[in-house]
Amino acid sequence: MALSRVFRQTPGIMLRYSVLLAIVIATFACNPDRIKYTDALKQEMADKKVRRLTNADLNEAVNSWGEQIVVLAEKEATEKLARGDAATSICTLQDLPKTQAIARRYGMTISLLSAADVQNPKLAQKEREVLDAYVYNAEKKLPQSSNIQRIGDTLFVYNAAVPVGNALSQICFGRQKQPLAVWRLAFPKQEVIRHMKPKK
Repeated sequence: MALSRVFRQTPGIMLRYSVLLAIVIATFACNPDRIKYTDALKQEMADKKVRRLTNADLNEAVNSWGEQIVVLAEKEATEKLARGDAATSICTLQDLPKTQAIARRYGMTISLLSAADVQNPKLAQKEREVLDAYVYNAEKKLPQSSNIQRIGDTLFVYNAAVPVGNALSQICFGRQKQPLAVWRLAFPKQEVIRHMKPKK
């Protein structure tokens, strides 16, 4: 009652109060930091949402993405080699912007391995064993197939051998005893789950 009496007696106070309230609301509504925070919060909540995913679901997603990314990467690399672009930056995948953009989108890393990487201590033992099998198949001219390995509980590695007739193997690793090129796509498990669409 007392407050309403004050407003009736001094209408200017009510006007100033309304203007101040409008400014405060506008400030919070237009604050870009608040919008960024809201988007980040939504993503974090989505990441923490309980989802029923089996190992088969995760493997299926990694296999599907791996196949598509390898096709794109091989096409981009082969076209650049055919144009005469610098082989060094292509073989290290530095000069493949489309491939690198997809890698960033899926939060994964992509590289091209050779037969020499069988001795690479940076690779997990399981990865070196699979790569050794690729080398053996190449030496015996046996068919190659893609492979998914689970490294620990946090990483999925998709491998696929570059076809023998592809220039990528010869240009990048032609000086090695066995000119073999194998794609290595490393997907963090958390990123796989984040990018999987929930089943209806």
